[in-house]
Amino acid sequence: MEQVAGQIPWPDREVRALLNAGRLAEANTLFDEVVTRISPDADHVGRTAVMLYRAVTAWRLGRIPLALELAAEGSTDLDPQSSSTSSVAEAMSSMGYLLEGIGNRRAALDIIRQSVDVARRGEDPVVLAQCLQRLGGVLNFRAINSPPDVAPTIFAEARGHLEEGLTFPSILDSQRRSLLGALSRSLAGLGELERAVEVAEQTLALSVVAEDQWGISVGNWVLSVVRREQGRMFEARTLGSRSVTAAELINDTSLLLRFSLDLADVCRRMSDPVGEAEALRRSVAASRTAMDTLQEGLGQALEQRRLAVQAQRAAEAAQEAAARDPLTGLANRLGLERSASALLESTAARGRVPWLVIVDVDWFKDVNDDAGHAAGDAALREIAQLLRRECRADDLVARWAGDEFVIVLGSSGGDYDVGPTVAERIRAAVDGHDWTMVLGTVRRPTVSIGVAAGPAKLDQLFAAADMALYRAKRQGRNRVEVEPSVTGATTPLLGS
Repeated sequence: MEQVAGQIPWPDREVRALLNAGRLAEANTLFDEVVTRISPDADHVGRTAVMLYRAVTAWRLGRIPLALELAAEGSTDLDPQSSSTSSVAEAMSSMGYLLEGIGNRRAALDIIRQSVDVARRGEDPVVLAQCLQRLGGVLNFRAINSPPDVAPTIFAEARGHLEEGLTFPSILDSQRRSLLGALSRSLAGLGELERAVEVAEQTLALSVVAEDQWGISVGNWVLSVVRREQGRMFEARTLGSRSVTAAELINDTSLLLRFSLDLADVCRRMSDPVGEAEALRRSVAASRTAMDTLQEGLGQALEQRRLAVQAQRAAEAAQEAAARDPLTGLANRLGLERSASALLESTAARGRVPWLVIVDVDWFKDVNDDAGHAAGDAALREIAQLLRRECRADDLVARWAGDEFVIVLGSSGGDYDVGPTVAERIRAAVDGHDWTMVLGTVRRPTVSIGVAAGPAKLDQLFAAADMALYRAKRQGRNRVEVEPSVTGATTPLLGS
């Protein structure tokens, strides 16, 4: 078993090995088993490296929404200045690969270069070799697509990185194959054809033993490129066809696009229109597959986002419903407790006087007994409407329990009598309301009200206002009482 670089668990690397062997079903099954597991010993930097490694795996498996989700989660804590240099370098290398896959090539090259710089500050040659291999591979593709006068310089830079990676004796066997395969293409690009063939054949031999279809595909591709340059077109076509077949087997659309285009060029030079058409068909199919995969992935990601928004809204609605009294539509006790403290604090912070008002319906049991519970409920709804009418938009009006209501006045300005004033308006509104439609000829309800002011905490204000309410009840009901110990008031407001 190969050693494991950085923070990446062995099962994750086994998934990648199955992928490179073209065993996609097995890779998917194992990936499902490991994707949600992270070692409890991993620090946040190690976790980032694992997340982004898995994002690359998901991307190669065509599971685009999962790849994007893992990439977003992993990249949140990506910090190039972290002291855990090897893990950060491994994470950055994976991120660069993903950026390359989605077409953000300038950013991909920048972050992969940076990953090499970070890896050099670390002490893990396996991670550094991986970063060098990715950089060399990306540079090779840049060189292939560059003008002839620019390409050699880029190939030469790629060669230097790849040869450096091969100097480390402790690298993984899979890394050695990847480095050799990429190096052979750099050599071919620089015109060193004999050495390119030697390294490509070494890549091919090692890959056949390891059942590594990625290495087999790359090795055949480079040999095909060399034979094309040497004019040996029949060999180039055979080798190119093998490279395309292996790329199809591992579902690597980026390799398939490149290799099929090179095969089409060989067939064109051989005046083989059938072979050229077939190679171009495979190239177009690969391009369409890549586009379809991205579109499907984007669609799935958007659908997941839609469902997440729906779930969030449902949760918010449920939370709102839990804090709302279903009979009156006012805030309930939970809603009051959730909102009152913040309202009191913000009012006091603005230099204003917070007031709390407790409203209790007089003789409500008699209303229920005489008119029935349905009429009693209707009366409570009427009182709730009267409370809303007499209060302001930024006041918090709640049904505390049964026939008791609580109001927190949130913006009283410089008027230190606003609490008693609002309370008296409420008392008068209830007392003067026409109850005939709701209760008929039975005894009409009135309210007793206790008022207290702060600044103080909700429980302190509530206790003070409750004492004032008790006095209002004891002194005949249908009246407002202010708690002197909190407000400094000495004269109650009497009702009618």
